[in-house]
Amino acid sequence: MTENKQNNNDRTDRRPDCVTEIRMGNTVLIVSGYFKKDTTATAADKMMKVLEAETAAAPRPPYTA
Repeated sequence: MTENKQNNNDRTDRRPDCVTEIRMGNTVLIVSGYFKKDTTATAADKMMKVLEAETAAAPRPPYTA
């Protein structure tokens, strides 16, 4: 089995901020995530943006009262 690793010499190596393992049958997918270093938004801020966008895009039921 061949392991592919991309090396980027202009960036310093650092540990991922989050790692998730997903098992699909006999395959294990390992996903590493990196967050922007100089950000000011928290995870809660980002989730709030997602929820607001989903709420705005959701169809509204007809008013029956």
